[in-house]
Amino acid sequence: MIRNVLSIAGSDPSGGAGIQADLKTFSARGVYGMAVLTALTAQNTQGVFGVHLVPAAFVADQIRAVFADVRVDAVKIGMIANAEIANAVADVIEEQGQIPMILDPVMVAKGGAALLDKSAIEVITRRLLPLAVLLTPNLPEAAALLREDVAQSREEMADQAIRLRAIGPKAVLVKGGHLVGEDSPDVLVSAAGLTWFEASRIATANTHGTGCTLSSALAAELAKGTALPTAVADAKLYLARAIEHSVMLSVGSGHGPVQHFHELWPLAGGHVD
Repeated sequence: MIRNVLSIAGSDPSGGAGIQADLKTFSARGVYGMAVLTALTAQNTQGVFGVHLVPAAFVADQIRAVFADVRVDAVKIGMIANAEIANAVADVIEEQGQIPMILDPVMVAKGGAALLDKSAIEVITRRLLPLAVLLTPNLPEAAALLREDVAQSREEMADQAIRLRAIGPKAVLVKGGHLVGEDSPDVLVSAAGLTWFEASRIATANTHGTGCTLSSALAAELAKGTALPTAVADAKLYLARAIEHSVMLSVGSGHGPVQHFHELWPLAGGHVD
């Protein structure tokens, strides 16, 4: 049976991040993708130039319409934008009962543009974190949720992950891409303890939408019933290969997208004309 996964996030018209990246990832990972829009953005590989929010009540209407008709095996939440939308999303998710929910707390775009009002952090912490089976912050996002400085070491990463899990999510995966050095380690904290996932840093500018892609791959794996440590390992391998194969694409002049369909498209390398 093909699983159904719902993304609740913002739109990226250039196709590399947000809802567009989520749907590509769902398809590549073998699940049926659905999408609820929280915001429209004017962005490309060089940055975000404008944000138009969807009214919170209509965000809730979209989610309820999906749940009223379709079996939802997992939910991935990305860009929430403000406290009103965060509350609306929490209200509807709470109505649905026990559905695996992965929360990727999108706060800042790759180019530095803010994608989350500070007023929303309290709502996300109080209402959405306790609903999540997995929280997937990068280092700045983890620090913002805890209202402290960004971790500068593995020890600080692990400590922040442990304290974030104490707020409510069943598990926390803190991504170490912002650490200085040749490696890019992630740390998972769950009921089973602490697990490190090692990875070498890939030298490329094509990193647009990597957070969206990883969390969506995780949602797909959890929807299929994959155990959490295996889901993390599989999702990280998928993302690493998507970054490595991004040279197949020729999209924009800034932070380009990853190649979501590297396992499905026959090209061995080079650029797509």
